[in-house]
Amino acid sequence: MSEIVTRFPPSPTGHLHLGGARTALFNFLFARHNRGKFILRFEDTDKERSKEEYVDSIIEALNWLGLHWDEGPYFQSKRLEIYEEYAKRLYSEGKAYYCECSKEELEAKRKAQMERGIKPHYDGTCREKGLPPGPGRALRIKIPEEITEIVFEDLLRGKIVFPPDEVDDFILLRSDGTPTYQFAVVIDDLTMGVTHVIRGDDHISNTPKQLMIYQALGAKPPQFAHIPMVLGPDGARLSKRHGARSILEYREEGYLPQAVLNYLARLGWGYGDQEYFTLEELIEKFDLSRVNLSPARFDPEKMLAFNAYWIKTLDSSEILKHLKPFLKSYPIEKYSEEYLKTILEGVKPRVKTLKEMAEMIDFYLLEEIELDEKAKEKYLTPKMKSLLERLIIDLDSLSFDDEKKLEEEFRALAEESGVKLKDLAQAVRVALTGKTISPPLFEVIKNLGKERVRIRLKKVLEFIN
Repeated sequence: MSEIVTRFPPSPTGHLHLGGARTALFNFLFARHNRGKFILRFEDTDKERSKEEYVDSIIEALNWLGLHWDEGPYFQSKRLEIYEEYAKRLYSEGKAYYCECSKEELEAKRKAQMERGIKPHYDGTCREKGLPPGPGRALRIKIPEEITEIVFEDLLRGKIVFPPDEVDDFILLRSDGTPTYQFAVVIDDLTMGVTHVIRGDDHISNTPKQLMIYQALGAKPPQFAHIPMVLGPDGARLSKRHGARSILEYREEGYLPQAVLNYLARLGWGYGDQEYFTLEELIEKFDLSRVNLSPARFDPEKMLAFNAYWIKTLDSSEILKHLKPFLKSYPIEKYSEEYLKTILEGVKPRVKTLKEMAEMIDFYLLEEIELDEKAKEKYLTPKMKSLLERLIIDLDSLSFDDEKKLEEEFRALAEESGVKLKDLAQAVRVALTGKTISPPLFEVIKNLGKERVRIRLKKVLEFIN
């Protein structure tokens, strides 16, 4: 069997969003599972809307997700000579013809057909004129008159049949010489050896035209698999109002690529009862037959839960690699990798995003912490002054390496002083972290170390005084 080749062909008219990323993922997984090839190409013939910044953004997003391509990126704008060559061939073989109908004439015909209740189509005015190429002339395909139906076997949906009036003599090359989407995509897939086209089901209606081009070229079309669209929670087409963001925005919000990939894969695909997959597991288990034909619904809360799971599960070295961009404002170069990984371990089960994680560990990384005003007033009261003074004196004798023993020593101090352990603990927590919520207090004390604890307690005493 020939090598399986898939492709992801985004238009660089915007950033990569969830729906596009899922299409890229399914093409990537299908190619990798079958030890095939995954191609990236940009459909950038729309000169007005295509922008270099979107090319860069899409490439960055795919790299961040780990969806690395084997060939490309190719750009349609740099392949115009190839399209022209195939267009000339179709024209010379009598399978395409030049049309001089103006936009105004075509619009008038379309309007008249609609008024008569006829499906708009090109009426073949220039079909037999034998016009040569020239200014203002577009190249149209000559659809064979004997066509009775257009049929293809979709890998997910089975046989799909279109009536012959689904296609008219549509344009291949516009009057300015640029290819239409339908023509460029077929020539690209043909010349790049694409064997499987996995795309959204909104492309089903494009398939008949593309099959007609393959037929005119005497070429075997690829196999098609049209996957259901991703919808919002309300069943409408997914958009920003549903809370969906671009892939790079998710990165900025503190999502892990592992979580985004896992969630995208589970949008309309499954493998038994398994919920969580590494990329390696997805490659091993991906099969098109497991794609659900019902439209998948985006659930932002579930995606967040996936992120929390992967933050909790992944090795701290991996987490730290993705966390570092969120720590740019802290002097992390002062701390060893081992120390940073140690403090992450305590907060991994308590956060849902890397952004939250950075906020939760900031007190470990700052020399001067800011005390929350309400917490200060509530917990750092004159009543606590003597207790904190006693604590500073006792620091040298406390068990900094044993959290359990440390808790016992705090409990004894609280009982001796006639206060509740939780009140003492909360006052010390605010003194050391500036907040009322933090990782477990005795873990914090152990990780901060004796000298930093001493300095912070003394600062708080100054405030109380």
